[in-house]
Amino acid sequence: MKKLLLLLAAILYGATAFAQHTFKAIIKDAQTNQPLPGASVLILGSTKGTITDSTGTAILSDIPTGKQILVFTYLGYNKRTDTLQFPLTQTAAMVILLTATEHDEDLEEVIVSATRGSRTIDNIPTRVEVIAGEELDEKGNMKPGDIRMLLAESTGIQTQQTSATSGSSSIRIQGLDGKYTQIIRDGFPIYSGFSGGLGLLQIAPLDLQQVEVIKGSSSTLYGGGAIAGLVNLVSKKPSEERQLNFLLNGTSALGLDASVFYAQKFEKIGITTYAAYNHGSAYDPSGLGLTAIPEFDRFTLNPKLFVYLNEATTITAGINATIEKRIGGNIDFVKRKTADNNLYFEQNNTDRYSSQAELTHQLSEKEKLTIRNSVSYYDRSIALPAYLFMGTQVSTYSEANFSKNGEKTDWVMGLNFLTDRFKEKNTGAPALRNYNHNTIGAFVQNTWNTTQTFSIETGLRGDYHNDYGFFFLPRIAGLLKINEHLSTRLSGGLGYKAPNVFTEDAERLQFRNVLPIDVANTKAERSYGANYDINYKSAFFDDKLGFSINQMFFYTRISDPILLVSSGTNLAYVQPNGLINTKGIETNLKLTYADFKLFVGYTLADVKQEAGSSRTNYPLVSRHRLNNVLMYEVEDKWKIGAEAYYFSRQQLNDGGIGKSYWTAGLMAEKLWDRFSIFLNFENFTDTRQTKFDNIYSGSINNPIFRDIYAPVDGFVVNGGIKFRL
Repeated sequence: MKKLLLLLAAILYGATAFAQHTFKAIIKDAQTNQPLPGASVLILGSTKGTITDSTGTAILSDIPTGKQILVFTYLGYNKRTDTLQFPLTQTAAMVILLTATEHDEDLEEVIVSATRGSRTIDNIPTRVEVIAGEELDEKGNMKPGDIRMLLAESTGIQTQQTSATSGSSSIRIQGLDGKYTQIIRDGFPIYSGFSGGLGLLQIAPLDLQQVEVIKGSSSTLYGGGAIAGLVNLVSKKPSEERQLNFLLNGTSALGLDASVFYAQKFEKIGITTYAAYNHGSAYDPSGLGLTAIPEFDRFTLNPKLFVYLNEATTITAGINATIEKRIGGNIDFVKRKTADNNLYFEQNNTDRYSSQAELTHQLSEKEKLTIRNSVSYYDRSIALPAYLFMGTQVSTYSEANFSKNGEKTDWVMGLNFLTDRFKEKNTGAPALRNYNHNTIGAFVQNTWNTTQTFSIETGLRGDYHNDYGFFFLPRIAGLLKINEHLSTRLSGGLGYKAPNVFTEDAERLQFRNVLPIDVANTKAERSYGANYDINYKSAFFDDKLGFSINQMFFYTRISDPILLVSSGTNLAYVQPNGLINTKGIETNLKLTYADFKLFVGYTLADVKQEAGSSRTNYPLVSRHRLNNVLMYEVEDKWKIGAEAYYFSRQQLNDGGIGKSYWTAGLMAEKLWDRFSIFLNFENFTDTRQTKFDNIYSGSINNPIFRDIYAPVDGFVVNGGIKFRL
């Protein structure tokens, strides 16, 4: 019996010695107390480890009994080591706080709103690029009056100037026309159709908190028009600390920008207000006699009110108002040195007004209901010698959505209704191009953390358009975190675009002789596409050198694109049996060392257009683009930057081939506690299309403009002062 008892005791002792235990921890930032998704937990001296999920939670199983050394690491944070005795006396999750290293200012968590969730940028299966903080501020120094440069200097994005004399521009993502990119502000689509023609020129960066860019089909949440991608402009919100910013900027081309932004949150209300005056003087650096920069005066006022009814309910209401008069063309006529109306000119007068209202109600800690509405009014007239085009666009957007954020699964679902009505004033056009579009849609999206390292996002949308019928739009994206340094994403989906007359081709012609779309014989343009990217980031030499690289591959196919072709003395939209294919790669590299940052971006875009039996290169696409930016920054003291951009040759609409070219710039800013002074040398190499190619044919009084594929304004210096009170 004694031997049996001794044997039983030995078996029980062995079972206890080799028992397996579970460890659960929540890893957070020591300063902000925010969870750190993707942090690593490793048992020292073994291969056993795990990675935290989107809530910062890590679960480590099969831990042997006894003393174990656990190592907690996260990129940009100091490593932490704890010695624990298993089994633990506590069963609740242990909170592990990590402290950020000194150079962690670039690793602040950014919440992305374009996906309608509350996840950080590193934990969303959809690839989102965010321009925020110091980068947004630096780009604002270079062009305080609009966001063209802010977007154009991003990898894979090109701004296409559609008028040689008035400066109107559109945005191209992955080589596709601007009509395939949807621009929204705080979730409201207020820059589409007719109102998109001068949109990029009338949006200033000073009141923006961040700019979010999704490349590839993004129709699940926002409907048609987002075939190439989506740009979400996120406005600043009030905080308890007052924000009062003034900016005054002048240029060597005699331009002026003066703006003010105010925001503050009180007990029950919050206020943000942006007001600006922007002026441009007629400028002709080439001596051709035509304006490279038009004369313009623009006034902007964007007030917004936040009402905090209680801790769960907030009402927001705001108005955006922009009034602008813009004239380009013959430099003598624009400067009023002559009153000869036979000289060429292009005059744009615009009035832009939009309202936004939103109600958010937190049903519970994890559930939220949002109801929103916007109404937009846009009035524009385009006058040329012996020609006048005038019209108004009224559009509305209404939506109700419900979101639920869980530990492993996030849901968002909703309904929306979009109206878009354009009415042309009869000024002698061959046919009025009026339209009245109504679209009702429903959507649902789910983001699911299937494991601690893999999450998947699935979405589904159904739209009914009164002219073009029903559209079924599925989408899927996946994120795999291989370890704390390496992750990869894959996404794909369907999209569509309801045709209208407001395209880049028609804008270049100021809509002269463009016939309305024959809806009965036209189908909506449909697309499918996919993106795949690999992201690696790490630090070397005791975290002194930061390194990150993102490699993306993209493909989009658009069926039945509409084309603008000659039809007698007029121009008509036709839809030959054809397609547009865009495929390529984007490479983004970032190096940081001490006070230096180097950004290198490369884009390869191979865009082909097929119509019937012909297959050609898509016009106005640089097959190769290279972005280089070097920044030197001493925190709160100095910012100095140098940049260089390369554009390869482009196919032109007239059958010619444009020249390749480089542009370069320098920027410096000296900061003090309450103000800063900045100076920017834009395009100091004075690269101009007029130096190596023609911008028009015919006479200067009746020019036929060619495509504008390179800068026409040349070397311009701007500088100013910013106050933060």
